[in-house]
Amino acid sequence: MNVYAAIKSFVDKIFGTPISFLELAIEKIRTAALISSQGLNINQYLSIFGDLPRAWQMVISSALLATVLLGTLLIFRSLMRMYYSVKEGVKWW
Repeated sequence: MNVYAAIKSFVDKIFGTPISFLELAIEKIRTAALISSQGLNINQYLSIFGDLPRAWQMVISSALLATVLLGTLLIFRSLMRMYYSVKEGVKWW
């Protein structure tokens, strides 16, 4: 057994576990990317409301849409408050 092979096997023993962990992480991320590329079908989650009359379905979908819109506006407002606080802090720096 030559020195090169001994050093190579020693280095492989040291870095074998982290490399295998990183390869496993890469594989899981690729799998997640394949799953997320399929898209989200909201009708699967809202199918329990399918037995209701059309008017009630529209009420529920409008309420969900309003909730999402208000949530988005709340996040936007929070981000703008944070922006203006940082802007004021930098002005008096």
